[in-house]
Amino acid sequence: MSSETELAATDEASERTVDEIEQLIGDRAVGRDDHVNAPGFVVRPDDVQSVLFDLRDEAGYDHLSCVTAQEYQDRYETIYHLTSYDERTDEVDVVVPSPKDDPRNESAAPVYSTAGWHEREAYDLVGIEYEGHPDLRRILLPETWQGHPLSMDYDQTQSQVVPFKENQPIQSATTSPESTDDEWEADPGTMFINIGPHHPATHGVLHLKTVLDGEQVDDVDPDIGYLHRCEEQMCEQGTYRHKIIPYSDRWDYTANMPNEWAVARAIESLADIEVPEYAQVLRTMAAELGRMMGHFLAVATFSLDINGDFTAAFQYAFRDREIVQNILEDLTGQRMMFYYFRVGGVAWDLPEPRAEFFEKIREFTDELPRRVAEYHDLLSNNEIFQLRTVDTGVLGPEVAKSYGATGPVARGSGVDYDLRRDDPYGYYPELDWDVAVQEGCDNYARVLVRLQEVEESARIVEQCIDLLADWPDDERTIQANVPRTLRPDPDTEVYRAVESAKGEMGVYIRSDGTDSPARFKIRSPCFHNLATLPEMAEGELVPDLVAAVGSLDIVLGSVDR
Repeated sequence: MSSETELAATDEASERTVDEIEQLIGDRAVGRDDHVNAPGFVVRPDDVQSVLFDLRDEAGYDHLSCVTAQEYQDRYETIYHLTSYDERTDEVDVVVPSPKDDPRNESAAPVYSTAGWHEREAYDLVGIEYEGHPDLRRILLPETWQGHPLSMDYDQTQSQVVPFKENQPIQSATTSPESTDDEWEADPGTMFINIGPHHPATHGVLHLKTVLDGEQVDDVDPDIGYLHRCEEQMCEQGTYRHKIIPYSDRWDYTANMPNEWAVARAIESLADIEVPEYAQVLRTMAAELGRMMGHFLAVATFSLDINGDFTAAFQYAFRDREIVQNILEDLTGQRMMFYYFRVGGVAWDLPEPRAEFFEKIREFTDELPRRVAEYHDLLSNNEIFQLRTVDTGVLGPEVAKSYGATGPVARGSGVDYDLRRDDPYGYYPELDWDVAVQEGCDNYARVLVRLQEVEESARIVEQCIDLLADWPDDERTIQANVPRTLRPDPDTEVYRAVESAKGEMGVYIRSDGTDSPARFKIRSPCFHNLATLPEMAEGELVPDLVAAVGSLDIVLGSVDR
């Protein structure tokens, strides 16, 4: 089948799907608001749950990928970005406008668990109320915060005074830390403790409000926002051409190369820019090196959480991570905040002499199988490690899907979902590699997935350098012909995502005709994955809670943004 025939068949299938969705929603749709990547259906605020239930149960849209809230001059708006774990390219957006004088609509939380945190963030920052939400309170800012920072009438000069009583320590607790009361009623059978926000086992400034029944976790409430840096707003103040991608390196700063690709892919879709094939190979190689770097750190810190093993597994993993960092430093000139991707391609070609650069990578990949075997000897085959991780932190596949979990967290629960294969981009479709999936659904399975992915990434990198070594000199185009100033058409909207080391890293952009976004929304895989922690930890022991946090491989810069 020719490419033109394939494209026509895809368009026909897509149109058929849109017609089916239109019939399913019926008169509950009051308009259309199509986006670059997906058809959009405008529904009434009081029809949200019925529409989403039908789309999930009748049409198979079981993945709420992202929720975007924003304010216009005449309305507020919530966008639910839906897709399917089985058919990732089948996407639809449900757009819910609400009036300026009463910004509220039905909550999607009864349909998708992941909407619980997303709608809390929308309420916190934009000011939209979600009726039927089980726990609508601020998530990034303190409960005492005055106003909503992303609303148009927000006064940035107002003082934020927190009464002393709000900071009084809580002496006792019930089994419901989600309560919005100033103090929780005493329950003599339980004990409330704070884990974090400054604790090595929380992997950053994460605060876990934990209720214990003896040594068993009765309830846990992740409290985030300590590292919130307004990354979305900074991106809205930057220009598409050069000033947005550098911010992405600060989100997941342990494996940041795919973050750059997420931004580039969204902007390129918005501006209809086609990246040269040679640059796609360079991007694919760089992203996989970044993925390996992130997984080495995840394994290192997890072994520290479980075994307290600093001298062996931790140092082994950092040894290998350093080698990858050296390679990426040769490629990009930077040690950590790489900024190698550009809109339309990459910054520059491979370092000279090319043969020496290729040899350095081949030495590493040739040695990698032996080194991965060392990790299995130290960790996965270690009886103590197995006792701590097997059948702890259990996250069933349907629960993982409901929370929008992706990456090794989802694949460790048997969810066969990887955007590199399911929403093809870059040079991945042309290469031979496999998606690592484990059925264990526990802390142990998530470690196995990461170790397998390191080996798969090495396979991809090896194929990339073979291609690059044989590429004709006169066809090494590293960038498309991108206009100096990008001004996409007003009210053009797009959501695009890539597969980062942690999972689906997505970006929503709405343009207003200028050279900067009117709205820039970051979909963090760590945000979704961390929301699953209560499901994994409740009923477990305190050490198992620590193991569950470590198995998620969260980065708070990505959670809070």
